[in-house]
Amino acid sequence: MDFNGLGKLLVLMGLSIVALGVLFLLLGKWPLAGGSWLGRLPGDILIKRENFTFYFPLATSVLISVVGSFLLYFFMKR
Repeated sequence: MDFNGLGKLLVLMGLSIVALGVLFLLLGKWPLAGGSWLGRLPGDILIKRENFTFYFPLATSVLISVVGSFLLYFFMKR
């Protein structure tokens, strides 16, 4: 079993997560339409009741999945 390749993949994934975290921190401070646009996309489900709030970021999840898949395809292409 080749643990060298697995180690490189784990390091790459860790660095990618750190880069995404820094990007989200920077985007949170960037004023776009009164705040962060990520998480407030059309298609995100928000239900507010008297004592209850339900939020499911459906469109945001799809967007992150598509971007992540594209990046993985681009960087893992041999």
